[in-house]
Amino acid sequence: MEQISSALLAWYDRCARDLPWRGFHDAYRTWVSEAMLQQTRVETVLSYYERFLSRFPDLASLAAAPEEDVLKAWEGLGYYSRARNLWKGAQQVVLEYGGILPHDPDKMRKISGIGPYTAGAIASIAYDIPVPAVDGNVIRVLSRIFGIRTEALEPNTRRRIESLAASLVPAERPGDYNQAVMDLGATVCVPGTPDCGRCPLSAFCDASHAGDAADLPILPKAKPQKVIPYTVLLIRSGGRVLMRQRTETLLNGLWCFPMLEGTFSDDTLLQHVRRMLQLSCTDLRAVGPARHVFTHRIWQMQLYTMSAEASASAPAGYEFIALDQLASLPVPVAMNAAVSVLRQGSPE
Repeated sequence: MEQISSALLAWYDRCARDLPWRGFHDAYRTWVSEAMLQQTRVETVLSYYERFLSRFPDLASLAAAPEEDVLKAWEGLGYYSRARNLWKGAQQVVLEYGGILPHDPDKMRKISGIGPYTAGAIASIAYDIPVPAVDGNVIRVLSRIFGIRTEALEPNTRRRIESLAASLVPAERPGDYNQAVMDLGATVCVPGTPDCGRCPLSAFCDASHAGDAADLPILPKAKPQKVIPYTVLLIRSGGRVLMRQRTETLLNGLWCFPMLEGTFSDDTLLQHVRRMLQLSCTDLRAVGPARHVFTHRIWQMQLYTMSAEASASAPAGYEFIALDQLASLPVPVAMNAAVSVLRQGSPE
């Protein structure tokens, strides 16, 4: 175990990625980076991280911010529950811990937005506590090194991987070690076919010797994504457009245009708008399809523009938003095509 850890740290000293959240023993910065990196590529996070910190430079400023400001700063990163949990967690830390993240990983795990992996990452990177941080990269690397050929997410297998991960973390430089495993999994021991010839741990790797590294880890088959057809309504009223702030779990708190599940003929669509939104609209135009892929579902959208009276009142649960105010609201990427239609104007 010591040989593996030493070889990995020596490789990390030579090959570590230069990332803006590294080189700091700062629990808040580590927390923000780890929240952003969940299910998101490093290249995507780079353009958000410094901007988010400039808006919320410390935990206290994040805790004091309105939720809508936090969601706006997160706009485009997706998985918005991460931003909401980070914000709620910051408020919890201010209330319960005087604004300082506790050193104890078990206490961290009781904070909104901090699970076992994030607690391990913060404790090791910011506080030099020798605990593991087990994510998908770690599961893949350890499954290959130790030749684990049972389903990786099965409880007994997962406990074995977590035990191995804990035994590998050195007392010295635990944060660097955990980041080294992450880097190895992201750049060398990648999903699919790993680059075993460049791997500093190939001499220790069971899967490399057996020639089946590309087959590990063994994961359950992903369920096919559900395709949901939606009709998206861009209802203009003078210089305003109808929107609502979502209360559903998916994209909660973000602003979207009215959406109807399914596809409709023009006459049927106007009838639905009259019945559901109490609006009489004219100038109905189909302005093209749009598609957005979530983790477990796909929104297949058809966009329509239509006009309500300039003096029309918004139905319950909706607001008419001035077009020049739209840019200040947190709007999900799923609505980008619709926003582009509004900015460009409807086709003749």
